[in-house]
Amino acid sequence: MTVLKVEGIGKAFRTYRSEWQRVLSWLGLSVVPREEKWILRDITFSLEAGEAVGIVGQNGAGKSTLLKMLCNTLAPSAGTIEVNGRIAALLELGMGFNPDLTGRANVMNTAGLMGFTHDQILGVMSEIEAFAEIGTYFDEPLRTYSSGMQVRLAFSVATAFRPEILIVDEALSVGDAYFQHKSFNRIKQFQKEGTTLLLVSHDRSAVISLCDRAILIEKGEIRKDGPPEDVLDLYNALIAEKEGGIVSQTKNRDGRIQTVSGTGEAVIASVVLLDSAGCATDAVSVGEAVTLEVKATIVRDIPELVAGYMIKDRLGQSIFGTNTFHLDRVLYNLKAGEELMFRFKFNANFGNGNYSVAVSLHQSEAHVAYNYEWQDLAYTFAVVNTDKQKFVGVAWVPPGLELVR
Repeated sequence: MTVLKVEGIGKAFRTYRSEWQRVLSWLGLSVVPREEKWILRDITFSLEAGEAVGIVGQNGAGKSTLLKMLCNTLAPSAGTIEVNGRIAALLELGMGFNPDLTGRANVMNTAGLMGFTHDQILGVMSEIEAFAEIGTYFDEPLRTYSSGMQVRLAFSVATAFRPEILIVDEALSVGDAYFQHKSFNRIKQFQKEGTTLLLVSHDRSAVISLCDRAILIEKGEIRKDGPPEDVLDLYNALIAEKEGGIVSQTKNRDGRIQTVSGTGEAVIASVVLLDSAGCATDAVSVGEAVTLEVKATIVRDIPELVAGYMIKDRLGQSIFGTNTFHLDRVLYNLKAGEELMFRFKFNANFGNGNYSVAVSLHQSEAHVAYNYEWQDLAYTFAVVNTDKQKFVGVAWVPPGLELVR
């Protein structure tokens, strides 16, 4: 069942020559504004019951404006929004809270504005207090709260009653690690019960672990709507895009989407994983000593070169990454035509499963400074447990054991 349908919505902020002209525009009369700035244009998508969708994009792309229109706190300038079910939203931190009221009083006010009766709110008050875990501060004025305490209270109120649609906009990033895990567990439980999630976050692992799909908004328009890993790889490439650079996505033989970006002064010629015997392989044993061999070609003279890699699991979550900047092996003043071979040696201390390697050539500490070339899915390989003790997880971290009785 479709719980949210967005058709061609857009938002423009207009400046009129007089307030009378603004009033006439509200009445539906045709008035030409003095200035018109479109923040969003032609946004179209739909959400099904139980689906989880991530919204990503750079600051200023229009993400928060979109969410405000979905929550009916901002009217669209064009298009339509159809909602089937109750929306609970956690947008700006503490939005709607009164700093002079206690946490308990703010719960009564906020939940009342959400449409719940006095008796319904009292029925879940103890659960809200317990979930927020702010102790005696629950009966103290909100102005005495830290930002983390405010987000605990806000999330507890927003999720006290399971909504058909839950919208979260970065607010959980303010909370501590313990409460983030606790909140994500509640969200996952809601998903199992049929709640639809719309999550705005810059946290790649949160989007990949929680969402079935992601939407990238760029300059007020939808740039891509698809699997989270594909969308986030493109987003990552666009962050590093510079004048004269390219960003492309192509489908590999296995059907996965590979993202390549960069300005091209240096390019990745080849990537291969070597086993402990020095042979190219796409399957290694848990803990096996391996070498990631990256060959680079200098196309035009460059002042500096850093090579790096990132290993990701089958969901696209980052497992480990480093580069020659962090390894104190930055190269300087390279000439066109030079060829270089980087050999990164490490033990494959990973759990059973399939992994991919992203490789980059750039300046400085990270590829966002100046990206010559970035390749996602530059190499894929499998890890199998042939001779280690049985374990679960994505990392092989064998413990010592001391038993005291």
